[in-house]
Amino acid sequence: MASAPPVVLVVEDEPILRMAAVEMVKDSGLTALEVPDAETALAVLKTRPDIRLVFTDVKMPGRIDGMRLAGLVHDRWPLIDVIVTSGELAPGEVPLPAGGVFIPKPYDHGKLVHLMHRLVD
Repeated sequence: MASAPPVVLVVEDEPILRMAAVEMVKDSGLTALEVPDAETALAVLKTRPDIRLVFTDVKMPGRIDGMRLAGLVHDRWPLIDVIVTSGELAPGEVPLPAGGVFIPKPYDHGKLVHLMHRLVD
């Protein structure tokens, strides 16, 4: 019996960008969950032990941005990988937790999908 595809949690406040990221994840054969902010992401992570990867934007509404979310995920769920993206920051400007990966916007879908598969396999 085949196992279910790995689950990716997409955290993006811009609906169009979130929809595009979710479609990219699904088209690559992974399962996508989507949330509009970090607070909701943390609530979902508490109830979904099957999440293997968080793909988050840096700049989001609310008290927790994507960088803080990445740190919280690393501290609370160390087996979950994190990819952080931003159109306003360069790779050297992003203080990532151990194992975190930064991809600048606009990202190359092929490279991002390859990275996602590498992290969840």
